[in-house]
Amino acid sequence: MASYNKVLLMGNLTRDIELKHIAGNQAVAEIGLAVNRRYRTKEGEDREETTFVDCEAWGRTAEVMKQYLVKGRPVFIEGRLKLDQWTDKDGQKRSKMRVVVENFQFIGGPGGGDGAPSRGQSSSQHESAGSSGSSGSSGSSGGGSSGNESHVPTPDEDIPF
Repeated sequence: MASYNKVLLMGNLTRDIELKHIAGNQAVAEIGLAVNRRYRTKEGEDREETTFVDCEAWGRTAEVMKQYLVKGRPVFIEGRLKLDQWTDKDGQKRSKMRVVVENFQFIGGPGGGDGAPSRGQSSSQHESAGSSGSSGSSGSSGGGSSGNESHVPTPDEDIPF
């Protein structure tokens, strides 16, 4: 059976990124993202709904996101869905869907979506460890470090959207 697991999200960070290091000094970041949807009801009333999405990033991607992104900053995330399942302390089975960040792009300037370059990197794309040329099958460990993890743009590159 064929399958495809790809998520594209653009939103604002709901909190500062939490960076931890696990076994083997592997960095992992926990990221909260708010994505807004505007729509008009049948009655013509404008509405907005917000969806909160938990994300995680690994390796150098996690470190770069922690270094440059803070609460409120807009970001474009490309990743895949992952279902975490566990049993809580009361013996109840729990689960949570999250997005594993494989690539991201800075959006807007240092203060948010004002359009100014962020240290010359507003249109940069950063590829996470193990994601270049792969189909996202790096396993549930989040991948490892590969050495060719980042793309430094030239000022003439266009934003891909």
